[in-house]
Amino acid sequence: MERLKGILFIITGAMLWGATGPLMEWLLNHTALTVSFMLTIRLSVAGIFLLTYLLLTGKDIVSIWQQKFWSRQLITFGIVGMLGVQYAFVGAINESNAVLATLLQFLAPIFVVAYVSLSLKKWPPKYQVLGIIGTLVGLFLLLTNASFDSLLVSNKALLWGVAVGLTFAFYTLYPARLMKEWNVLLVVGWGMLTGGVTLGIVSRVWQSNQWTVFTDFKITGLMLALIVTGTVAFILFLSSMKYITAVETSILSSIEPLTAMVISVIVFGTSLGLWQLVGVFVMLVCVTWLSIAGEKA
Repeated sequence: MERLKGILFIITGAMLWGATGPLMEWLLNHTALTVSFMLTIRLSVAGIFLLTYLLLTGKDIVSIWQQKFWSRQLITFGIVGMLGVQYAFVGAINESNAVLATLLQFLAPIFVVAYVSLSLKKWPPKYQVLGIIGTLVGLFLLLTNASFDSLLVSNKALLWGVAVGLTFAFYTLYPARLMKEWNVLLVVGWGMLTGGVTLGIVSRVWQSNQWTVFTDFKITGLMLALIVTGTVAFILFLSSMKYITAVETSILSSIEPLTAMVISVIVFGTSLGLWQLVGVFVMLVCVTWLSIAGEKA
């Protein structure tokens, strides 16, 4: 039952995270919002919301900062993990689109498996290897429509995609000890606030002229939806790691690009080629088989 709970958490979280991609793409394309400003607001507000909720429910939100070992880990997670993966993801969206940006993060399982295998000094289980190969085959079809001459991504977007993969792998692996020692909501809340404040200071958000976009209630509503959806997605993703392994979490999140693609097709009218649809099917089969094989492993 616990493994099933973990799988449900990661699939739900992945679907919510996949839904945020098209929403961010729309905001970047139809408003004056920049990547830095959007993320500063999103992370800071979400972090404050979570920490306020914990405070109101009687939780201790300060003790973690009174221990140097944990406070250093929290700062590293907030800046490199939380801010890193979000900035790289939105940067990839800005250079391409939500579907491609979400797909490019599937470089992450390769880094996760490589790290875990090196740490354990042994080859990964066959089902993980086959699952990753299948996922990458599907990813290739989705990115190219089965044509080596039509890679649907620029060099800049590809670099951002590599950055997404690396930071996503770090985000998956690094906070494992934090999750076991401290409340998940506490770690996510402080991680978001740390990342948001850091980005705000670096980008001097207080000097930005983008604050005026919030006079439009539609934009304000969309930002709130983005904050809530993204926050719940992060909580479910990190919570899933209590019940399933980091490698399985990383690979099972392949539902993200499928969600982003479906929304992009419905809302933005994005068209898919025949081989791209085959790629979607291949990825779904691999994810389902991976879960079954993981249960038996």
